[in-house]
Amino acid sequence: MTHYAKPPKSLLRKVGRAIADYDMIREGDRILLGVSGGKDSLSLLQILSHLQTYAPVKFELGVITVDPEVEGFDPEPLKAYYENLGVSWIYAEQPIMEEARTRLDGDSFCAYCARMKRGIMYSTCRREGYNVLALAQHLDDLAESLMMSIFHGGQLRTMKAHYQNNDGDIRIIRPLVYCRESQTGAFALEAGLPVIPDSCPACFTAPTQRAYMKQLLAKEERQNKHLFANMLHAMKPLMDERPDQADP
Repeated sequence: MTHYAKPPKSLLRKVGRAIADYDMIREGDRILLGVSGGKDSLSLLQILSHLQTYAPVKFELGVITVDPEVEGFDPEPLKAYYENLGVSWIYAEQPIMEEARTRLDGDSFCAYCARMKRGIMYSTCRREGYNVLALAQHLDDLAESLMMSIFHGGQLRTMKAHYQNNDGDIRIIRPLVYCRESQTGAFALEAGLPVIPDSCPACFTAPTQRAYMKQLLAKEERQNKHLFANMLHAMKPLMDERPDQADP
């Protein structure tokens, strides 16, 4: 059986602090982690599995991978990886790109795909008895979302660290909200995690708003090394909201 790779203390500290700050994990929680096969979600799988061994609260952990059946993106090898780890896993397949050809209405394919995946994960949580859905967005993602919301939506909004879905039956947590993308990338590489190349053709047909914001923030950070620390400080009230509106 494959053993979990111990994450570096720098990652564990930030995840532990986020979990404590936002009361993400509670005694007896059954957590379903969405794993795409990217560096962030695979890193979070390792981190949560490690936390299970010593956390003061006891929780169960399962994994779901949604295969959108997009040509060029194949998360199938993750099945063997989960088996070797001994983690409970669910592999859901749905031809999301094919469906989008007839159902897409004013949304980008990426937004449509994300919404469909979320629906599959919610329904799986309900069917399998999971009360928490864990997602792997990190600080870079939140900063980019804030910029997109300001520039294109005229609102001060970003992803929330911990909130309930609209139906009130599932809590959604993002334990990586204090972590940088560079940290999960470095850990995934050092630990030899089986990262699945994300080569969805729909994502590369044109530069996206998020890709532009990523480049803009990278440019600014070269001039200001405290940029993301400052942005985190500014975003904290937004991350801690419990509004009844949908998550961006």
